Amino acid sequence: MAEAGFEEVTYLRKKTPRASESKSTKAVNAAFRSGHHVETNKKFTAASNKQHVITKNVAKLDRESEELHHERVPLEVGKLISQGRAEKKLTQKELATKINEKPQVINDYEAGRAIPNNQVLGKIERALGIKLRGKDRGKPLTVGKKGK
Repeated sequence: MAEAGFEEVTYLRKKTPRASESKSTKAVNAAFRSGHHVETNKKFTAASNKQHVITKNVAKLDRESEELHHERVPLEVGKLISQGRAEKKLTQKELATKINEKPQVINDYEAGRAIPNNQVLGKIERALGIKLRGKDRGKPLTVGKKGK
């Protein structure tokens, strides 16, 4: 047997790189040069908690300027929502809970900052019992067959 003292330490392999080091561009390029297998994965919409995806063209959103802008909910609709909430004695949070949305969504609709989504508007109409779309905005919502 070889005589080894207690102070001597032998390392058989290098320590593994940390996650942040292994993901860096420098580390990936070094792995490519040395011929190691490098696997890359792109996670689509990772870590997002979006319930409704707006179907607007993404390129159109990028080119948004003063001349080209997306339609927003009119302030008239926002006022109707807040008046309907007041009649039902609901807070924004209670209305949002009732229609399974976040309170920020109700806030955006009332302030006129939201891009209109027919699903959300339909939920709010049913919860408040008033029409928010079409010619007869603000009138009571009638459930039943449409007249021809």
